[in-house]
Amino acid sequence: MARQYPVYNIINSCAYKQSNKSYGIRKHGQLTCYVGTSSARSFKFFKTETTHKETVNGLHVYKFFVDGQLIKKAVYDYKLDAIEIETLTN
Repeated sequence: MARQYPVYNIINSCAYKQSNKSYGIRKHGQLTCYVGTSSARSFKFFKTETTHKETVNGLHVYKFFVDGQLIKKAVYDYKLDAIEIETLTN
C-alpha cells in the first residue's frame, strides 16, 4: 500500500533516462540549487522551501518560499474538498 503525503514532488530531469522521479513530504521540504562547473567551483543560486501545516479547525495550509520569501500560499478545506491558491507578488 502506498503512503499518502500532503506534498508530492515530481522531478523531470535529463539525469533520469528511464522515467521521472517523485517523492512525498509530510511537513516541509527544501531544495538548494548550486550552479558552476564542478562541486569545488559551485555557488548557491537559490533555495526553495515547501511547507504544510494542518490547523486546529482541520484546514491544510501550504506555503512555497523562494530564498525565504513567500511566493504562493494555498488553503485546502478537506470537508468541502475546496482549495484557495494565492500568488503573492511585490
